[in-house]
Amino acid sequence: MLVRPPAVAGSFYPRDPDELAESISASFGDAVRPARGAPAPKALVVPHAGYVYSGPVAGSGYLRLGPVATTVRRVVLLGPSHRAPPHGLAVSGADAFATPLGLVPVDGDARRAALRHECVRVDDVPHAREHSLEVQLPFLQSVLKRFELLPLAVGRADSDTVAAVIAALAGGAETLIVISSDLSHYQPYDVAQVQDRRTAAAVLALDADGIGDLDACGARPLRGLLRWAQTEGRTVELLDLRNSADTAGDRSSVVGYGCFAVH
Repeated sequence: MLVRPPAVAGSFYPRDPDELAESISASFGDAVRPARGAPAPKALVVPHAGYVYSGPVAGSGYLRLGPVATTVRRVVLLGPSHRAPPHGLAVSGADAFATPLGLVPVDGDARRAALRHECVRVDDVPHAREHSLEVQLPFLQSVLKRFELLPLAVGRADSDTVAAVIAALAGGAETLIVISSDLSHYQPYDVAQVQDRRTAAAVLALDADGIGDLDACGARPLRGLLRWAQTEGRTVELLDLRNSADTAGDRSSVVGYGCFAVH
């Protein structure tokens, strides 16, 4: 078995399993709790910074998965490649991804389906040190009973290309789509708030073209999701919008975090 080992355990989140479970529990404690009867999403947009910073905002999304904890069997996870962006999308060739909470098997059938698109290829270089996908896995392991993963690192790919891949993999109730993306980077607090609210408005309006590359570090997978959602006639709900100064940082230079549900 080829296992992709954790690359950012001990930095973005705790390496010790018990400490990691406590960190996730703390994130849920500081998250926005869903109202009674709130619908479970078909897709989530969640941030990917260190848990001390973005964990509560991500938790606002993952708390929505309670009603489908035993229904979801496949997670299609798309995020940006920060260090080695591929041409198109890169799927890992690993059989499983490891975290301190255990192994997450990769869905071979979904990988074969993704590879039918010429824009997708097997390439483990973008995955080797990438945190945007890895940091989502302990959250998913904590809320879903059992699932397989399709990890896709998105590089130079336009919105229609990403949307087409999502459409091919969206499946039914057994499949959850997760987009990993932070929002604005290293702006003063007040400036970041204005920019992130503008980005959130574009997401809610399904306006893929209204999101620039500097509005979200996962702009490409996010724009592809919105294009797919618009084609499918879906709606988007804002679950949480904060930044690093709201959670654990100072106001002089912040990173924005948004959490959205696609229904």
